[in-house]
Amino acid sequence: MILSLVAEVSPWDIALCVTGTLISCENALVIAVLFYTPTLRAPMFILIGSLAVADLLAGLGLILNFVFAYLVDSSVEFVTLLSVGLLISAFSASVLNILAITVDRYLSLYNALTYHTERTVTFTYVMVIFIWVSCLTLGLLPALGWNCLRDESTCSICRPVTKNNAVALAVTFLLVFALMMQLYLQICKIAFRHAQQIAVQHQFVAISTTKGVSTLSAILCAFGACWLPFAMYSIVADSSYPVIYTYATVLPATCCSVINPIIYAFRNPDIQKSLWMACCGCVPSNLSLRPRTSSDV
Repeated sequence: MILSLVAEVSPWDIALCVTGTLISCENALVIAVLFYTPTLRAPMFILIGSLAVADLLAGLGLILNFVFAYLVDSSVEFVTLLSVGLLISAFSASVLNILAITVDRYLSLYNALTYHTERTVTFTYVMVIFIWVSCLTLGLLPALGWNCLRDESTCSICRPVTKNNAVALAVTFLLVFALMMQLYLQICKIAFRHAQQIAVQHQFVAISTTKGVSTLSAILCAFGACWLPFAMYSIVADSSYPVIYTYATVLPATCCSVINPIIYAFRNPDIQKSLWMACCGCVPSNLSLRPRTSSDV
């Protein structure tokens, strides 16, 4: 019985489960560092923490999806709706938190003089709560009747989400991605303008600005490469398409949650210091001593 079950397990599902485990471990570490370090309470770290929670839930959702598919009777509607609802909420929250971090970086440059007085911790918490309420509502929609369990012909590539709902989510993602591109373009313009205004340090600033723009480009390209194939495929395909194409676009999208902790958390010097202190009780001398700001890339 066990051998026959193992033989029927899809390699794609195993890959998604392994990815979910990696996502969960990475983001659990980020959450632990932020929780046990009292100095990491600035608005920027609140957004990073919210992103880590979203990605942690996404990783757990991938693991639960594997468990429900092979160890639980997946014909039970509650199991299917719970799994899909969790994944929709988690990945939607992940994308919106990345957008919030992008907006935060833009405002820290655009309103550099008033940023620290306008962007209070309370305001950031309100924004995070709004993101989570919106995403939890999206996750509840399939359970509230917006599903294709009664009519399989209306299913999208991700059962039991309907084709119309999948298209709506994909179009919303494309709008978010377009907004992020515009914000990053404005960040680059502001950064170059600041570089030109500091004539005394023109050589140093030119180098650091070029490095920052390269980093921003890498961040945006990684985000687009992970999510765009799945978003575009969700628009053009439905449940009648070969499932291998769905797996081939879903797996890169989930990998975005693997990359997020590296881009937004582990590159941060303050978080790096906390990790070093937790692991070996010391901080390497090559870590920057300058306070990290939201405008840093």
